[in-house]
Amino acid sequence: MNTHESEVYTVAPEMPAMFDGMKLAAVATVLYVIVRCLNLKSPTAPPDLTYQDTTLSHFLLKSCPILTKEYIPPLLWGKSGHLQTALYGKLGRVSSPHPFGLRKYLPMQDGATATFDLFEPLADNQSGEDVTMVICPGIGNHSEKHYIRTFVDHSQKQGYRCAVLNHLGALPNIELTSPRMFTYGCTWEFAAMVGFIKKTYPQTKLIVVGFSLGGNIVCKFLGENRTNQERVLCCVSVCQGYSALRAQETFLQWDQCRRFYNFLMADNMKKIILSHRGVLFGVGSTKMVDADLSRLYTATSLMQIDDNIMRKFHGHNSLKEYYEKESCVHYIHNINVPLLLVNSGDDPLVHNSLLTIPRTLAEKKENVVFALTLHGGHLGFFEGAVLFPQPLTWMDKVIVGYANAICQWEKQKPPCLSQGAHSSETKCQDGKA
Repeated sequence: MNTHESEVYTVAPEMPAMFDGMKLAAVATVLYVIVRCLNLKSPTAPPDLTYQDTTLSHFLLKSCPILTKEYIPPLLWGKSGHLQTALYGKLGRVSSPHPFGLRKYLPMQDGATATFDLFEPLADNQSGEDVTMVICPGIGNHSEKHYIRTFVDHSQKQGYRCAVLNHLGALPNIELTSPRMFTYGCTWEFAAMVGFIKKTYPQTKLIVVGFSLGGNIVCKFLGENRTNQERVLCCVSVCQGYSALRAQETFLQWDQCRRFYNFLMADNMKKIILSHRGVLFGVGSTKMVDADLSRLYTATSLMQIDDNIMRKFHGHNSLKEYYEKESCVHYIHNINVPLLLVNSGDDPLVHNSLLTIPRTLAEKKENVVFALTLHGGHLGFFEGAVLFPQPLTWMDKVIVGYANAICQWEKQKPPCLSQGAHSSETKCQDGKA
């Protein structure tokens, strides 16, 4: 009996110790997963900048210091590109304002009706000039999206008029007037908006801004025709992928959950298209058939939707042809105004292999600056201390800061360096180094 009792007393103390060990292991595992998923050990750093050594680039980086300073996202979740992207996708922005604008309707030659919202400045521009931001939102977006409202409000307060394109078919309360909606690289509606602004405000200068898909459209627009760059001070593109043909393969991969994002965006596109099914697939439509509608219901990727629906709006014979002709990569080298290209290294939608395009461009062209942040996700770029983000993002501040620097450059152009030091900079009497 005594022996049995002694055995009990020797085993009993070991049981809690074993369970405590299991608990510690479980807690350690959870903490490890949290640290890895949230990238808490990832450092913060200034954007990685690619640019040429010119008078213009030095002036811009000095006048827009946010480009050279450390970008610090919210501590607990801001280093996760997925959470930055998800927060942008669900909330857009925190406590977003409600700027007041007037909606304009522009009839197109094919019967479509382009719409954009016009917001007047709320202060004088620091340059003393009349300057208008012409803005192209991301895929399926419009002027009522929270991130657009936040950016417009910030720009208005800095003295900029803002014109925001509403992608054709994106506004839920605006019916299509022809069997066509927005596509990846169609510049018709954006060109109509820019033409209206130039005609209505003959003294205004333009700052061209594009977000995601909108970045592709604005860069393609400027590069398509040299006259499109007239009265344009600069262009800013944020979080675009540059080449749809090269991007399509990466969108089918599961790394960074890209295939899942592809499915979510395809589902949103299906909802937009189906909300206009009467016009797009009705009696008046000659480009769509019933089979296209049935394929739309079963589509699980943007590529399937583009192949079965979107490319047919403009008569492209294949998906490859559609992506080739609609991507700005074939036009962007024609842009000669100052160009700022911004991407995030942890953007789950834009594969890192696509970033060789803007980097190579910035290495070859004097007017281009490419800024790559470590964090920011897709159109996130939230800032904040620990948990709660600030209403204004790093992205909002960078675009307006860069625009302010360009306006200052135009007003007080620095003297050119000697031709021996920088021979190409003899052009800077015209305002471009």
